[in-house]
Amino acid sequence: MEAQENRPASALELVRWIGWAQMKAGEDWIRERELSHAQSFVLGYLVQNPGAIQRDIAQITRTSAASVTSLLQGLERRGLVERRTDAGNERSKRVYATEAGAELIAGFETAMAAADDTILAPLSATERGELIALLQKVTAHLPQPTRS
Repeated sequence: MEAQENRPASALELVRWIGWAQMKAGEDWIRERELSHAQSFVLGYLVQNPGAIQRDIAQITRTSAASVTSLLQGLERRGLVERRTDAGNERSKRVYATEAGAELIAGFETAMAAADDTILAPLSATERGELIALLQKVTAHLPQPTRS
């Protein structure tokens, strides 16, 4: 057992560790705002796609309409989103992030950039460039992640 503890980590283990550190920074940022991951994702989506319908939100979050309804109700109670009825169609409601909702999640990208800087702090600018070049070489042959 001791030999395994002393063995060098593989490159992929180290990449996963870096990914974990970045994910933890994002989770901490979200938690400080008393949001769940799903709530923060939906708020971000609504800032970028104002007036989305609940079906679109369910599709992008890969959840059920009932789950989206519950999630939106929680955000509505906090004044972070609002649902508006389409003129002439009482059954169709569009969802918008309120100003308070948009302000609450503003700065996420900046916070993630700061986390990247913290994670990569031990590297010089030259080493960062080399790391990026190597990772680009590896990922050039991988399927691209999709958002759908």
